[in-house]
Amino acid sequence: MKLEKVLTYKKGKSPLIGFESEKQVLYLTPEYLRGNTAGNFISDFPGKVEVEDGDLLLLWDGSNAGEFFKGKSGVLSSTMVKFNFSLNVFNHEFLFYQLKGFEGYIKSQTNGTGIPHVDRELLLGLEVKEFKETEQSHIAEILSTADVTIANTEALIDKYQRIKTGLMQDLLTRGIDERGNIRNKATHKFTVKNGLEVPEEWDVDLLLNKCEVFGGKRLPKDHTYAEGNEGFRYLRVLDFYKKEVDYYSLENLKKETYEILKRYEIHPYELFISIAGSIGYIGVLRPPVSEKIILTENALRIVPQKQIISDYLALLLNSDGLQRQIWSEIGTGGGVPKLAMHRVQTLRICIPSFNEQLKIVEKMDTVSKLLKEHKNNLDKLLLIKIGLMQDLLSGRVRVPEEMIKQT
Repeated sequence: MKLEKVLTYKKGKSPLIGFESEKQVLYLTPEYLRGNTAGNFISDFPGKVEVEDGDLLLLWDGSNAGEFFKGKSGVLSSTMVKFNFSLNVFNHEFLFYQLKGFEGYIKSQTNGTGIPHVDRELLLGLEVKEFKETEQSHIAEILSTADVTIANTEALIDKYQRIKTGLMQDLLTRGIDERGNIRNKATHKFTVKNGLEVPEEWDVDLLLNKCEVFGGKRLPKDHTYAEGNEGFRYLRVLDFYKKEVDYYSLENLKKETYEILKRYEIHPYELFISIAGSIGYIGVLRPPVSEKIILTENALRIVPQKQIISDYLALLLNSDGLQRQIWSEIGTGGGVPKLAMHRVQTLRICIPSFNEQLKIVEKMDTVSKLLKEHKNNLDKLLLIKIGLMQDLLSGRVRVPEEMIKQT
């Protein structure tokens, strides 16, 4: 049946400017309901739209208009609407999941010359499927359980991300002693070397004294990417910007292009760092197959000496301390942020012994692998939920009668 037969809606209100009340109420915004911000309590005001836990809400105005939410106890913001059911044939949570399936369509059809908003006629014209009340409850319970599992996994990821960040800070500033413990100032001696406070056993030096740094290169004029894989690839900043490199998706180069650019080849276990536009993204090259890879002109390659482990140097360059050094050295060229080669060469790096570098890398790898496992698990759970919604809400897969009869 059409949605207009099932419910009506009421738009939230803005707080009254200058109105003061002793009573404080929680003002429900999309950011709060997504869990991205803390609750904002404001003075109670007349004309407010009150929300209870489980109410069905919709973001009406703004760039993400068309997003549905489960309500929490509070007062509705002016960019959202609250639904009231005029026909009591739907389990509210079941309908929430049905409408979630329309989000992409509703968002693509928003209108308005300034701030986009939901198309009222399109929304109320949506057709929703009615199941038996007991089947609705079971479907809602199944999907709600999936949501709880996803939320718990996201919380685990946040937890291990915080652990990783804290551990990284400790390991790269205090290191690991001969007993396998993180050093502290109460039991170990620290000293200032080259402007940085480090364990007494460590060295501090300029990157240029421990590594060679080379530039990348753009494609020559009139040269284009190859249609197929000829064994030559091109690594661009967008290939490693905020993500791991997918080596199979790198652009292919022709052999003649590679021959011109081969002096700019980056080799396995060398580092790359972005130096134009998106600054300071760093990784270690680990191609899964034996291919020749040319580095873009918007990045540098760093070749560590034998006493520097590539993975340790990548961790160090990605740490808060080194990132602050990097960003303090940024200039501009043609209005675009740029990091000059000599600025990279003069970065100050902390250098433990080779064995201690290895221990630091191993400890970070353990946490990183655990974090990656949880992220992979989250991806699987999200796909499972999508499949459940498509199957159960369309009626393609029905809840077994035996399960319904047990209710």
